[in-house]
Amino acid sequence: MENKANTSSSDKILAVATKIAQAHGYGGLNLRTLAEEVGIKAASLYHHFPSKADLAAAVAKRYWEDAAAALEVISAKTADPIERLRKFPGTFRTALENENRMCMASFMAAEYDDLPEVVQVEVQAFADANVEWLGKTLVEAGIVNSRDAKKRARAIFAAVSGAQLMARGRSDIKLFDTLIETYRSAGLLPG
Repeated sequence: MENKANTSSSDKILAVATKIAQAHGYGGLNLRTLAEEVGIKAASLYHHFPSKADLAAAVAKRYWEDAAAALEVISAKTADPIERLRKFPGTFRTALENENRMCMASFMAAEYDDLPEVVQVEVQAFADANVEWLGKTLVEAGIVNSRDAKKRARAIFAAVSGAQLMARGRSDIKLFDTLIETYRSAGLLPG
């Protein structure tokens, strides 16, 4: 029973830490504030995560794993690879719909040089998971061959995450939608 309580506490800590990281990045992940929001003492955080770096790595790992799982759900529910590619920007739009938040991995990528190595690895994994899914889907759609898939996938990933960054900076989700439509018109994304 105690193990279940620890898991529940860890899950709550990770959920709140993710929300903070989406709004403020790694640098803004204040452990005292996190503990207050979770409703525990700051020292209790160290029972679950020995350091801020361990906490941030766990947050980033869960974030990219959840993102990869969401992409696989899109693949499972959407047979047409072109339609899957059309849905991809929505995975980034969701964060903007949630109190103008941003993809947590994008926030942390901006702080990359200041991140502990264990966190850097997980932040890179987020980009890698997205690029891998995009590349595979682009090939299935017949848009590119396997040789060019990674290059095109990186361009799409960078464009969509950049659109999210611009929209967040202006607190304007319509700007995100406009940029995505521009990418479609230009042929970067399927129309």
